[in-house]
Amino acid sequence: MTAPVAGTGYFGRLATSAGTSLAQLVRTPSHSRRAIARRRLAWHWTWLVAGCAAAIIVLMLAVDVPTISAMPARGTASLWPVRILTDFGKDEYVIWAVGLLLLLVVVVTPMLHGARRVSFAALEIRLAFIFLAVVVPNAAGEVLKGIIGRGRPFVGGSANAFNYQLFAWQGAYASLPSAHAITACALAFAIAVVWPRTRYVMAVYAIAILVSRLVLLAHHPSDVVAGGLVGVIGAMFVRQWFASRRLGFAIHDDGRIVSLPGPSWATLKGVAAGPRAS
Repeated sequence: MTAPVAGTGYFGRLATSAGTSLAQLVRTPSHSRRAIARRRLAWHWTWLVAGCAAAIIVLMLAVDVPTISAMPARGTASLWPVRILTDFGKDEYVIWAVGLLLLLVVVVTPMLHGARRVSFAALEIRLAFIFLAVVVPNAAGEVLKGIIGRGRPFVGGSANAFNYQLFAWQGAYASLPSAHAITACALAFAIAVVWPRTRYVMAVYAIAILVSRLVLLAHHPSDVVAGGLVGVIGAMFVRQWFASRRLGFAIHDDGRIVSLPGPSWATLKGVAAGPRAS
């Protein structure tokens, strides 16, 4: 994810850039404070898992059934705006959108020179982080869905919070964790840590997606909490991976991971308006 060697032709620069990016992503961690960051991450994970596990148990016992029983019937015509909204958290759509944007940046970067190439290389790192921050927890979530085998609301004909068929690997028994919740929370976390000014907007986005899954009777409340947990933990793991390799993030002395300054919006608009050699 650094600028390729100049003078080898576009496709040569593209191949060099892509190869360098991949090598940086899978190389041995080099940050001297990665062990401190790892311990801090483990501490955060412990509290997240403990707190969310307690919340999930309470939701299953006391909240799931009353909540889904109070929702409109599945297929209610007036819920069409919610059906549109919920697609903004669909894992396939989000992954494809971010992936295509990343591919576009990868293709454009070798066309640029000087500071513009450096700016787009920095943007490439951040988009790669966001892409993997969504893909990794979703992959884990698919495995968990198949193993846990929790029935979606009213599968079986009644509001039963404890309708399980372990290792079912069926859509009707793929309620826990919610993939939309994984995607929305992972995406919100990833974008917010890269561009902190977006954190409130991304929080509203994630909450809206989670609520839409309940209104559409696609999930129980405990499903979306579990999905949010998987999404955030997965995104945190990917951030740790990038930071340990000094890609887009820095690790402070106390183990805190912070985003490095990236390309400004003005710079990116200038490149989009017409890239030229500098």
